[in-house]
Amino acid sequence: MLYLLTTIVDIFDHSIFKSVYYFLISFFSNTFSAISGGGAGLLQLPALILSGVPYYQALASHKLATVALGIGGSLRNYKSLRSDLWVAWQILIFGLPGVIFGTSIVRYISEQYLYLFLGIISILLAFYSFFKADLGLSSGINKPNLVNKIRFLIFVFLIGILNGSISSGTGLLVTILLIKTYGMDFTRAISLTFLTVGIFWNFTGSIFLSKIGSVPTNILIILIIGSFTGGYFGAHLSKLKGNIVIKKAFTTVCLLVGISLLVKSIRSLID
Repeated sequence: MLYLLTTIVDIFDHSIFKSVYYFLISFFSNTFSAISGGGAGLLQLPALILSGVPYYQALASHKLATVALGIGGSLRNYKSLRSDLWVAWQILIFGLPGVIFGTSIVRYISEQYLYLFLGIISILLAFYSFFKADLGLSSGINKPNLVNKIRFLIFVFLIGILNGSISSGTGLLVTILLIKTYGMDFTRAISLTFLTVGIFWNFTGSIFLSKIGSVPTNILIILIIGSFTGGYFGAHLSKLKGNIVIKKAFTTVCLLVGISLLVKSIRSLID
């Protein structure tokens, strides 16, 4: 379906068609991402690559655009962020160095193996969420012990590396990490993911990636508009529908992201 849309865009090689195409891809992928807590790269990043944008430029553009997603989602859910600012600082202090490190090694690592690893993790998360009936449906106040805190910070750093290098699915990992470590519900965890990963991680990653290749401004503006409106709309829907719908969306996106990354990895290994 995505390939067919791209082909149609190429046939009608006119700026208005491409603009509408990029906006719709950005809006719908970021709306779904705002509901599930991640996964915008499932549609947005492949769509940019299929339309002819080089990988590094597409990744930088995707990251800059998802900053708008983070802003849109955070504006809608800002009230739920006040009690979790200390956790947000931890994610930024330990995650941003990982993001920077990830962007610095992206040219030297084999992408297909990272896709394979993250794809398997995403699928396992989907099954875990599906079979764990009460996961993320209620919000408590967990006070993790020292070992759990250290483990949390190590995972934040490692997810930051993945965010800087391949992007897809890392918001989902942070969301589930917050739920497991601090006992948050999906709404609360996703709000925190928007603020930290969506805005600060992605902005930092995009800045470092833009040094590899220039970011196409005309495409970026459209993606930012689609991401912001999709992020705000998705966050609004998640507030209306509640944690049960969010959990179903999260499980679905995890599964789709995992399958997409596995297919991408296998195709790369075959080629």
